[in-house]
Amino acid sequence: MKIGVISADITSESRVAITPDAVKKLRKLGFEVVIQSGAGQAAYYADELYQAAGADIASSRTEVITQSKIITTVNDLPAEATESLSSGQIVIGMLDPYRNTQLDTYAAKGATVFAMELLPRTLSRAQNMDVLSSQANLAGYKAVLLAANEYSRPFPMFMTSAGTVKPAKVVILGVGVAGLQAIATAKRLGAVVEASDLRPTAREQVESLGGKWLDVPMSAEEAETAKSTGGYAWTPSEQYVKDQAAVVDKALSNADIVITTAQIPGRNAPRLVHGATLAKMKAGSVLIDMAAGTGGNVEGSVPNETITTDNGVRIVGAANIPSMLAAQSSDLYANNLVNFITTLIAPTGDDAAASLALNLDMEDEIQGALAVTHDSQVRLAKR
Repeated sequence: MKIGVISADITSESRVAITPDAVKKLRKLGFEVVIQSGAGQAAYYADELYQAAGADIASSRTEVITQSKIITTVNDLPAEATESLSSGQIVIGMLDPYRNTQLDTYAAKGATVFAMELLPRTLSRAQNMDVLSSQANLAGYKAVLLAANEYSRPFPMFMTSAGTVKPAKVVILGVGVAGLQAIATAKRLGAVVEASDLRPTAREQVESLGGKWLDVPMSAEEAETAKSTGGYAWTPSEQYVKDQAAVVDKALSNADIVITTAQIPGRNAPRLVHGATLAKMKAGSVLIDMAAGTGGNVEGSVPNETITTDNGVRIVGAANIPSMLAAQSSDLYANNLVNFITTLIAPTGDDAAASLALNLDMEDEIQGALAVTHDSQVRLAKR
């Protein structure tokens, strides 16, 4: 059984779905692997490395797809590539399922399509398949470095003969995987860090990393509700949202660096920083909008562009930060895919290569959650 690896559009994506190390793991499982020539080049994985790992090299995307039972990709397949699909093939990748306009096409082709973003992150057996966490961790780290590069002053405090250099004030909005890594990285660089999240339960994580929690007073009833739900299913009152906005507005007015991380699968990113707040920020301050590609957390941010406001605030629309760390992000992503692919097979003998068989089970809590098309049907519920 053959697994195919296609090349991404290098103008917007440098990652590759399967790395040479992942090829070795897949071959041990009994798979053959074919990769489109040059697919790993932008991540510094040359064709020769894939050949040394045991993969075949194909000259075109179409050749890969027609040879493969399982097709791996970083993002959605190009529209022209779906025309080469045949019934029974499997496509695996980060497919932005709620915005994907090709699901009907996949279903009509009879392909089973797995969107890795839909992984149930609360399942312990799924943790090593969690592409959102593996990519967000790197993105949070890199976001701080991008900010440091844009900022015209250093992050740490310096004591010099010419005077004392004050540490940078960094505010992180959104304390998920990316936000926590951003806090840790900014602290390592010597900044003073504050953080906010709609989930009050995130306070302990922020403080454990040395950050200051931007505290918003809440009623005893709200505190109990937020605690009992872990914060994720908690709907704050209008007063709490208003109070939090005031606290955040004040913090941003004094900040040197702001990094926003909030994204909602299938929806536009929530607006966290409005024009009125931007107008209060200091000239030379920097905002890194990690959600620029899905609508933006910051008013006025533009994907893949850096703009400067009239009052001298720089807004960086960082639409695809993991691609900036292509070698490492590809490595982690490939491991996530290999771990998921192992759930799809059912070896029936000692010779894995001779007995390898697919075991698609939509009742399985992982496969069923990730499958957006199967048996010529679109399975994804609309949001």
